[in-house]
Amino acid sequence: MKLAAADLHRLAGLAVSAATDAAQLIARSRPEVVETKAAGATLASQLVTEVDRRSEALVLDALSPTLDRFELGLLTEERVDDRSRLEADHFWCIDPLDGTLPFVEGSPGYAVSIALVAHDGRPLIGVVADPVTGTVSYAIAGAGAFRDGVRWTDAPTAAADVLSVFADRSFLGRDDHAALVDALDRIAHDLGLDGIEIDATAGAVMNAYRVLDHPPGCYVKPPVVEGGGSLWDFAATACLFHERGAVATDVRGAPLDLNRADATSLGHRGVLFASDDAVAERIRALDLG
Repeated sequence: MKLAAADLHRLAGLAVSAATDAAQLIARSRPEVVETKAAGATLASQLVTEVDRRSEALVLDALSPTLDRFELGLLTEERVDDRSRLEADHFWCIDPLDGTLPFVEGSPGYAVSIALVAHDGRPLIGVVADPVTGTVSYAIAGAGAFRDGVRWTDAPTAAADVLSVFADRSFLGRDDHAALVDALDRIAHDLGLDGIEIDATAGAVMNAYRVLDHPPGCYVKPPVVEGGGSLWDFAATACLFHERGAVATDVRGAPLDLNRADATSLGHRGVLFASDDAVAERIRALDLG
């Protein structure tokens, strides 16, 4: 089914409302039971709480009526991929609580993420709601990005004198961690900066999102055989980055494979979010995979 501009705006409004309500639910909740699931190779990817499921139920209650009305597929973290996304022209891609590990620890870095993705993998709508700050940001392809209901055109008052590197905790445990840190530090100096500052406290959604507020910056995940983050981790932020004029690609510069047919992970090609082309080009030159 072809979606008109008016349809995208209507669907974005529903997604913003659902994400806002879910973030408010999360903000007033604490996990009573923490479980693990068979997903990924890291603790961060395996944790799940009843709050994840309650958030997902709330989002699906709001968005399920659109599935038939607009002939949409569905992919959401806490349910098995029914592969409807591969048959539909568009699908909802939902992470009801990304960053469960910091949520369980009681530290910032978690968010609700909702995206509408075209069959060819283009993110058409992206919504990120931060339960800690109450900030809700969204983007519509070709129509711009918005934060708390206002067009998001402002830039930080001044770029930092360091390269802000946002990373998953698994980054710190990589065998090649020291080499990657040295390479990123060299990039920072090539850009005339004093060095790098690493922040590995958040989940994937907020890691990417924070790049937009901390230029020059990046969030990079080198390719891995299995895992490496999922479609729902990157779809919404990719739309925000596109509409903000920032970079969201794989590590070689190709578009993110946001409707990968053979898996829901993106580790096969890695992920790169960068504040600008100068940072992105230098990271791609590292030939990470």
